[in-house]
Amino acid sequence: MRAVTWHGKRDIRVDDVADPTIEEPTDAIIRVTSTAICGSDLHLYEVFGPFIDEGDVLGHEPMGIVEAVGSQVTHIAPGDRVVIPFNIACGQCYMCDLGMQSQCETTQNHEHGTGASLFGYTRLYGQVPGGQAEYLRVPQAHYGPIKVPEGPPDEQFLFLSDVLPTAYQAVAYADVPDGGTVAVLGLGPIGQMSARMARQLGAKEVFGVDMVPERLQMAARHGIHPIDLSATDDLGAELRELTGGRGPDSVIDAVGMEAHGAGLAKTAQTLVGLLPDAVAAPLMEQAGIDRLGALQAAIDVVRRGGTLSISGVYGGAQDPLPMLTMFDKQLTIRMGQANVRRWTDDVMGFVTDESDPIGVADLTTHRLPLAEAPAAYETFQKKQDGAIKIVLEP
Repeated sequence: MRAVTWHGKRDIRVDDVADPTIEEPTDAIIRVTSTAICGSDLHLYEVFGPFIDEGDVLGHEPMGIVEAVGSQVTHIAPGDRVVIPFNIACGQCYMCDLGMQSQCETTQNHEHGTGASLFGYTRLYGQVPGGQAEYLRVPQAHYGPIKVPEGPPDEQFLFLSDVLPTAYQAVAYADVPDGGTVAVLGLGPIGQMSARMARQLGAKEVFGVDMVPERLQMAARHGIHPIDLSATDDLGAELRELTGGRGPDSVIDAVGMEAHGAGLAKTAQTLVGLLPDAVAAPLMEQAGIDRLGALQAAIDVVRRGGTLSISGVYGGAQDPLPMLTMFDKQLTIRMGQANVRRWTDDVMGFVTDESDPIGVADLTTHRLPLAEAPAAYETFQKKQDGAIKIVLEP
């Protein structure tokens, strides 16, 4: 089959790889009909090379048609249309019972001290072949796949794999008071949907912060108050002025480790990327290599006693944080990979509502053949051609 594979920093190719097969009774094989590029895939494209092997298949936002199932898979059958959550969880362990599928004890990666395995996301998370491919082997398929109806286009359901549950969790963790205010930092796909979800779930006003015109324009179409970061000298002061002098009740950091405006950390990431894997990997596991501009802004912006929700991916082990400010402001901070299946029922209503209340039809900006994945990664990473969400079609 054809699949998107990693060959080095900014070197993504479409190769012929072995077709997947059923290996365990809890496996399924799906024929992928749509698969998206996630903002966190760009971290693999740019930063996480020390934990990836050449030829690894990328991608963790797929959906498609079931081709085969193992003997213990009974809730789906060949011919069913399914969306595949990005975290691989058993649904039966202690952590899954708590609704923390991202920490599934069956698929945890104890060698690296990390949580549940993920599709297409490095040795740190199981090195499971990803979904940017013509076919995908789905482990723990007795629980993971989400069956969706026939008829509507893939994009109506595709984002159940990651974007929508991640956005919903970001808003839930932000704990916005009824009639309160929230600022979303970063208006990529997760930020866009977090902002829209926050409005649907009762926020009085939602501020969306970015510097890319197309992202700000998209947010404004959905009733979000756009804040152009490139046009303000003091984001905190501007947001405090708009919120009675206090700052937003909640802030969602939807940016993560590659924030703009962090020169030294950017240099550190670049230098780590030039080192041999044997040297770079332990350095990343022990050092502070994140660009913390977005996180530091969130800490500054949120009101005293407010809540900070972090959905953007961070990877450093010793990042410096302004603990005095965090303690003095009495902040509540929640973060982590989305627990996709925990939120599936809550989110499903948004995508099956014919009125499209969160605008799932207005997120995908590019739909391209799988063969164009290398150019698509570059376009997305450079924020060119108005790219906000790119969907690949095998």
